[in-house]
Amino acid sequence: MFKFRQFLLLSGVLSLLIGCQGMPQKPLPTADHVDLPRFMGDWYVIAFIPIFVEKDAHNAVENYRLSRDGMVETIYRFRDGDFKGPLKKYESTGFVEEGSSNAIWSVQFFWPFKADYRVMYVDQDYTQTIVGRQKRDYVWIMARTPSISNDDYQKLLSVVREAGYDLSLVRKVPHRWPEQS
Repeated sequence: MFKFRQFLLLSGVLSLLIGCQGMPQKPLPTADHVDLPRFMGDWYVIAFIPIFVEKDAHNAVENYRLSRDGMVETIYRFRDGDFKGPLKKYESTGFVEEGSSNAIWSVQFFWPFKADYRVMYVDQDYTQTIVGRQKRDYVWIMARTPSISNDDYQKLLSVVREAGYDLSLVRKVPHRWPEQS
């Protein structure tokens, strides 16, 4: 029964991510180039426009691992509801779009559905990044550390705003580390 409910939940998430295409929008700006090996590892989600399963996320972390076949294995984990809430974990596979300078991916939670995933920005030290979608419905501001300076946060929000996102929907993710169960 648990697997079936998990399947239904992921089906709902995927439906939201894929959604119906509305009016065409100008292309979402992406990073000039993403060095995939440098991009791999843990990224703390600093702020986001969340999908429904992560709306009450605490200590959210996205982990990327480059597989031998060039795909990106992703594990997204967070505490649901508060810092002692249940640990949620979602796994997906990223397919890097050829000719996109590694900035545009399709992410698959389960076959055959894939969702749009775009690395909009990554700083030269690979310590801060922004991931979004062409539809501008979801966005994730992430860093290698669980907190960043207010100046850096405002700079990243400016990138999100200039890309056409509604900043009133962006919410900070609470972090408290080291995590204690």
